[in-house]
Amino acid sequence: MPKPRPIVIVANRLPVHRSGDRFVENAGGLVTALVPALKARGGAWVGWSGSARASTRSFKYENFRIQPVQISEAEIEGFYNQLSNRTLWPLYHDAIRTPEFDHSWWRPYVVVNHRFAKAAASVAARNGLVWVHDYHLQLVPAMLRAMRPDLRIGFFLHVPFPPEELFAWLPWRERILEGLLGADVVGFQTQAAARNFSRAAREYCPAEGTDSELIFQRRKIKVASFPISIDFNWFAEAASTPEAIREATQLRRKVGAGRKILLSVDRLDYTKGIDLRLLAYEAMLKRKRARVHECVFIQIASPSREPVHEYAQMRVRIEQLVGRINGEFSEPGKVAVHYFRRGFTREQLASYYRAADVMVVTPLRDGMNLVAKEFVATRTDYSGVLVLSEFAGAARELRQATIVNPRNIEGMADAFETALAMPKSDARHRMAVLRTVVRRHDVFEWADEFLRALAG
Repeated sequence: MPKPRPIVIVANRLPVHRSGDRFVENAGGLVTALVPALKARGGAWVGWSGSARASTRSFKYENFRIQPVQISEAEIEGFYNQLSNRTLWPLYHDAIRTPEFDHSWWRPYVVVNHRFAKAAASVAARNGLVWVHDYHLQLVPAMLRAMRPDLRIGFFLHVPFPPEELFAWLPWRERILEGLLGADVVGFQTQAAARNFSRAAREYCPAEGTDSELIFQRRKIKVASFPISIDFNWFAEAASTPEAIREATQLRRKVGAGRKILLSVDRLDYTKGIDLRLLAYEAMLKRKRARVHECVFIQIASPSREPVHEYAQMRVRIEQLVGRINGEFSEPGKVAVHYFRRGFTREQLASYYRAADVMVVTPLRDGMNLVAKEFVATRTDYSGVLVLSEFAGAARELRQATIVNPRNIEGMADAFETALAMPKSDARHRMAVLRTVVRRHDVFEWADEFLRALAG
């Protein structure tokens, strides 16, 4: 059997950080999926350290190389904070917030993408595989192809790709599409996103073909969905440790014996619909069919982009909502909403997932949403109900969840009531199906599937 070709991963961030005199792997699905593949195949990971002052000297980690890319403070502002997160992020999430288009932001985006492409070209083996990730680096595939035409280049977009009529807003739409068409394989979370891309490429570039295969500059480009997943076994085992069981039991005792827990875990981001789900919980309590001595809502919201004005405004609105709900419905010793504005470790989250009765995952738009899959993996006793937004990519796979429209406040309140009252036998049947889906298609299968497509 021939030895698999080495791979180069190109991502915005590196997979490790320095802790004292050693390197520690960063948490996250991408690192979990791809570091094992790199260890097995060899190759390199190209990315930014997170600091403008960090060294760019490459070093060996396990069986592969780490190649840092330097980004100055000014470039971080233009490339990352502005064009990536004030233009592309809202546009790709269906313009939930109006994107900003400032032409001065485009140059740093091009410069940084070129630097990433140059770094990848310098470390890739001849005829090797290069896998580029996400919306920050959409110009890299074409730039890299110009430097290294011998390579097989793949690109995966972790966020949604918008419908053609929204993508048309982008002043640099042709440049972005041409950048992505430099890849041999362009992957998305859902078939809908893949379709949106193919249609935009045919409309705004001289690309021809179908939704699944495009021809551009006499090259064939495969376009497909590769829904990302999680390390199922890690979450199942983490939720089953004596410590996790003890912490889950303590949490249930602290919120009040006999109360059912509705749990949400998000970054503090306007795409997540945190305010709308709190309004739905408030609407449910107002009906008085589920009372505060019977249930409690726990919202974990890890801080995100807090210096940005829109995020600061959103945080204030959410905290005012929490205060209003608690002021109206809490009773002595029984708070209606517990709100945590801080990050939790994966181990802590596993305990919270285990303690919850209902997991509420209701983004306004999301490429996938791995929290939904993490919750499912922790339900080793097949209990619990997942309430899931129809606008999360995960809804395409997790069809046994209770699917909701997050903009329908009363409909979500209905779903909360249904989930809280669902017979155990129904919940167990649904969860058994959900667990089978996530177990069969874990993050390692996701990586293998993409790499098989890329290897041709």
